[in-house]
Amino acid sequence: MTDQPAEMVNPGMEADGLSVAFGGLKAVDKASFAGPLGSITGLIGPNGAGKTTTFNALTGLVTPTGGTVRLFGESVGRLSPAARARRGLGRTFQRMELVNAMTARTNVMLGAECRAAGANPLRQIIGSRTARRAVDDATTQAMELCGIEHLSERTVGTLSTGQRRLVELARVFAGGFQMMLLDEPSSGLDEDETELFGGVLTNAVRERGVGILLVEHDMALVMSICSYIYVLDFGQMIFDGTVAATQKSDLVRAAYLGSEEVEERSA
Repeated sequence: MTDQPAEMVNPGMEADGLSVAFGGLKAVDKASFAGPLGSITGLIGPNGAGKTTTFNALTGLVTPTGGTVRLFGESVGRLSPAARARRGLGRTFQRMELVNAMTARTNVMLGAECRAAGANPLRQIIGSRTARRAVDDATTQAMELCGIEHLSERTVGTLSTGQRRLVELARVFAGGFQMMLLDEPSSGLDEDETELFGGVLTNAVRERGVGILLVEHDMALVMSICSYIYVLDFGQMIFDGTVAATQKSDLVRAAYLGSEEVEERSA
């Protein structure tokens, strides 16, 4: 691998020699990478490269067959998904999981409530006034960060795809997670919505110092907001480097980018 940037001294999500196998199929094969706090790190690769499986291993939804996963410098290999979330690991999925019949604010509030309930289930039954105020404040701050306060009382089912993506993102922010894994968050967005979404992510990193590991197929977005990029192909990490190095790599171009279109769009 190339030299890691200086901010890697602020560990967020790290994997060393991560492997996942399903029967005889190696979905992820000895992949090593790091997504530090205070930075947006890209994880790219063609469909079927193993990106979502990697996220599932990092969050504990699947059990690795080898390697080590660390969160904030500590191994979490023996922890359940819920325990990793309580330690500050949040995630979104390719398919949005929102409650269409609820308002945007209620959906966002679920992020804060679930984090609190995970630490102490009794809070869902006998939550104190202080706890309820904390959830309310976290919800408001998350919606302000994503610029969707005006959608607070709108039913999610009536919102556009771009608005729904921001509600989903705000829900993660409301949970107070310091490390976030975002799986194709710009899927279904048009160019203007994608630009807005990218601005929200960079603003969150700047204001909150969170770390983001981003799986994304929109290369213009990846090249504009990521500080470092890893490339996965057939379960193996074939390249890592800065945006400039990624754009210039013949290996990456052959495996995934395929043309100069990305350089032209991100110029």
